[in-house]
Amino acid sequence: MLRALSGLIISTFILFTFSSFHPDAGPSAIKIRTIVIDPGHSPCDPGTNGLISAEKDVTLDISLKLGEVIKSNFPNIRVVFTRTTDVCVNNATNRHDDLHGRAQIANQAKGDLFISIHCNATRQPAGGYYEKRVIGHKKKLVYVGKGSKKHKKWINAPIYESYWVKNTRVGTETYIWKADRNTKKGDAINERDESGEDVTDSAAVAEEAFDVSSPEGRMRAQLYEKKYFDNSALFATLVEESFAAAGRQSYGVKQRDVGIQVLQATGMPSVLIEVGFLSNKEEEEYLNSDKGQNEVVQNIIDALDRYKNQVEGSPSTPQVIQTDSIRK
Repeated sequence: MLRALSGLIISTFILFTFSSFHPDAGPSAIKIRTIVIDPGHSPCDPGTNGLISAEKDVTLDISLKLGEVIKSNFPNIRVVFTRTTDVCVNNATNRHDDLHGRAQIANQAKGDLFISIHCNATRQPAGGYYEKRVIGHKKKLVYVGKGSKKHKKWINAPIYESYWVKNTRVGTETYIWKADRNTKKGDAINERDESGEDVTDSAAVAEEAFDVSSPEGRMRAQLYEKKYFDNSALFATLVEESFAAAGRQSYGVKQRDVGIQVLQATGMPSVLIEVGFLSNKEEEEYLNSDKGQNEVVQNIIDALDRYKNQVEGSPSTPQVIQTDSIRK
């Protein structure tokens, strides 16, 4: 009897949940009311360093400009920042608490989209580095062997030359959480304690009857995790398409199931945008310039406009940054 009742509850829950997803409303119909902007890194974890700048500072500059333009062009959207100054999030004293604070702010704000801004780097030193190569050989007398067997021997010793290698890698890439490999995103959705839909949504009404730690609650989290994955993938794709259309090198959308806490711990569609390489001299200068930062913001705004149109089904209006009003 109990088993049959449990099955009925689960079946009803699934019916309610899927009936709330309109088939003609794009990946998953939502209203974009709140966007959380996360300037990557902080004094608790400065990130990578270029020749003239630190990641924590570049991401803050771009994030503040992005928030300003969203407020200007989408006045009905509330913008929430995880930080607006060069401080650790929520007065954290270590990297772990700093990252936890970002997700906490996003979840408490009940964000509809989480955008984390970062800068990339190669493993090699910023700007460039010296390497050695063999340019010839010369005869050299060395000792080989040990003890009574030790003796002299002529060998061909290599002659090395140092040469400069420029760090040439440039470009963008956007990360999303890999929904089908881990339950941590589902945990974040449950901890958020709301479905992301209108309170009149049948899925939101149904969730009130379930303990989030129960099998039914876990099922809800998994369904929304898939929903958020679809929307994360959509927005990430649009962002990279926008960068590519602007002439930037794009490495596309990457999925991660480890190592990016702000993606796994936010109960909403979430992306981490690597806006360029600080390890490349020219791209670092570009990302530190007003021109470069404004273009990066415009690329993201173009993607946001298309994303909002697709998930809400609203008419798209081209958005143009007023660069005269944006300053570092």
